[in-house]
Amino acid sequence: MTVRRNEVVGVLGANGAGKTTLLRAIAGVVRPQSGAVVLHGRTVTGLPDHAMTRAGVGHVPSGRELFPQMSVEDNLAMGAIAVDAVRAAELRTRVLDLFPALGRMLERRAGALSGGEQQMLAFGRALMTDPTLLLLDEPSTGLAPAIVAALFDALRQLIAEGGMSVILVEQNAGLALQVVERAFVLRQGRIVLSGPAAELGDDADLVAAYLGA
Repeated sequence: MTVRRNEVVGVLGANGAGKTTLLRAIAGVVRPQSGAVVLHGRTVTGLPDHAMTRAGVGHVPSGRELFPQMSVEDNLAMGAIAVDAVRAAELRTRVLDLFPALGRMLERRAGALSGGEQQMLAFGRALMTDPTLLLLDEPSTGLAPAIVAALFDALRQLIAEGGMSVILVEQNAGLALQVVERAFVLRQGRIVLSGPAAELGDDADLVAAYLGA
């Protein structure tokens, strides 16, 4: 699996296909049993997650993994812990432009936010790391349609601006295929199909066979 600079790819598949495990391996949360992770020509297989963050990998995990007792402001600041102060201020402004609601709740505890607000915060904290590769794990799960629309609008803005590659894991294949350029379909931990998003989305038999539709 190869992701080019500034490319947006999707990783699709039914529950249990291995999508989350793949992202966790790329992010350094777990060590892959085989294969290698190569980032900008450098083999980074097995580096811990904090080292992968410094290398340019931002991760929005499916469980969000915020610091619930800390404020929204402090959670954002934790994302920028390895970023210089000037750049951190620029990133903070960008995040609050993308998610204005966060700017109105900077002093609130992360644990007191709704699920949608927490997802925005998790997304924003990942952007505060100044990533060149952003990993999004099931960002729409359990959220109201309006929140999902806001999250994907923000993603589209980031894509339009360029400057980072994105790997999107999403159970909602139809939604993902509207955003990504290419997609990989996993089954039992292996890539069984890949191709342009438009072609995959138009293949009803493929969707039914591999994506649980």
